[in-house]
Amino acid sequence: MNREERAKQFLSFDALSGLREELKQREEKMLRVEKKEVTEEQAIEISNCLTILEKGDNIKVMFFYKGLYVEVMGEVTCKNLAYKYLVVNGNKILFDDIYKLSIGPFN
Repeated sequence: MNREERAKQFLSFDALSGLREELKQREEKMLRVEKKEVTEEQAIEISNCLTILEKGDNIKVMFFYKGLYVEVMGEVTCKNLAYKYLVVNGNKILFDDIYKLSIGPFN
């Protein structure tokens, strides 16, 4: 018996194939939340930030995505006013999904 065949004997065995994927899907489903309403003050703050925001700015943004709130920090690579979205670190963020937004240098 060569080394490779011998090593296969000691590989982990998943007796319940697909169980891990199913558990992960159920966990994600349990973590989902309803989209929160943005207050008038928050809407004004977000709008002001979006107005002065330029390509290349560093931002921190919290947004709603597939039932979860996600926070991303990074450089704005695209700001599309016509279609109302930003791109930060490869994430396309719709203006309507933004919950918090701040501009500035972050440590």
